[in-house]
Amino acid sequence: MRPSSTETSIDALRAALLQRYQRNRARTREIFSLLEDDAFYEQPISLRHPIVFYVGHLPGFTFNTLVKKGLDGASVDARLEALFARGIDPDESSQANARGTAAQLWPSRADVAAFVRELDHRIVTALTHSDLNQPGHPLLDRAEAVFAILEHEEMHQETLLYMFHRLPYQQKIVPAGYRVQAEGPMPTTEWISIPAGRVTLGVDRGVRPFVWDNECPATSALVRTFSIERHDVTNARFMEFVDAGGYRDPRWWTAEDWEWIQSDQRQYPAFWERDGQAWYWRGMFGRIPLPESWPVYVSLAEASAFARWRGVRLPTEAEFQRAAYGSPSGEREHPWGDRDPDPSLGAFDFRGFDPVPAGSSPAGASAWGVHDLVGNGWEWTETVFAPFPGFRVIPSYPEYSADFFDGQHFVMKGGSTATARELLRPTFRNWFRRRYPYMYATFRCARSD
Repeated sequence: MRPSSTETSIDALRAALLQRYQRNRARTREIFSLLEDDAFYEQPISLRHPIVFYVGHLPGFTFNTLVKKGLDGASVDARLEALFARGIDPDESSQANARGTAAQLWPSRADVAAFVRELDHRIVTALTHSDLNQPGHPLLDRAEAVFAILEHEEMHQETLLYMFHRLPYQQKIVPAGYRVQAEGPMPTTEWISIPAGRVTLGVDRGVRPFVWDNECPATSALVRTFSIERHDVTNARFMEFVDAGGYRDPRWWTAEDWEWIQSDQRQYPAFWERDGQAWYWRGMFGRIPLPESWPVYVSLAEASAFARWRGVRLPTEAEFQRAAYGSPSGEREHPWGDRDPDPSLGAFDFRGFDPVPAGSSPAGASAWGVHDLVGNGWEWTETVFAPFPGFRVIPSYPEYSADFFDGQHFVMKGGSTATARELLRPTFRNWFRRRYPYMYATFRCARSD
């Protein structure tokens, strides 16, 4: 007897999800292999957990969400499952944990490794044999929990990389074949006029195989004619702001941002370093003479100050959507059209550990000729992260978005060199606090016409 088309489609879905899970785990292991042994308990960013947490958190979240909650599976180690359950950015006022304290509070490397091995075994068994698509099930309708755990790990892989960027170079291992693309023509400052039009923000549930709750439901907005820069602001252009005393002039900063600049004694972006009169980029594996044509990576506070200094502003989420996915004939799946993402179209999907010169992927430009709207750095918008009308939490991860609708987080769009290709859909929304300087995040300016 031949299998039904439904059985065939379920088997194909299972095989694809299992393959994606195994690919994600292999990539995570590869990322952790960049570290020397003595970095295991380090906490390179005080607003994040020590590295040991993420070793257990990625399979721990998957096991808790899919196997325990979704499939009612038995526990492995309740204490460790709780310890590694959830990790989010603490508030800016949180204090760092000392390294020695972290090594005492967290389990040994051997215990974490054994825990992770057992979780991986049970997760693969579930993906191979369990009923993953159960219509009407709160977590498994349309295999929701499986997609959630896959995208959760893909997002955290980028988190790991920008955390590792803050570690001392001697605690990292340079991978074979590593190279930096620092040379490139300096992009000119050009403004592109984007005609007025209606944009779609979000998507209705069920239209795509999976989306997060903050992407739903679909809504629309009318965007008036505006202009946006063809290229991201580069290190060279941001240097003009630094040289002009921008970090010493409170006129360009909000009161809270200025207090942050003063208290942290910030004088330039977190990815820059200065040695006498020489400027460098803090690369993943070593200092690089500051590549002038790379997009500058900054916090929203710094991006907004630069825009104020220039007498312009940052784009809204709707304006970014219009510039990236709009066209004279309708909306596109990607800035370049409906073609699947590939390396010729942008710096994304773990293409490298550092940016590339702005404008390096002209084939990925939008219908209006705007470059790098996807890849080479997340792009800050001035839009506060908030739900679309009709928002409902996602059952498999109910706190994913709702905990951050606090007026303190802002929408980012696009993607970076370390953003998985599955997250490059037009509805995906990232968000961070405005004074978080560690993300692979850049910006471009906009102005009303």
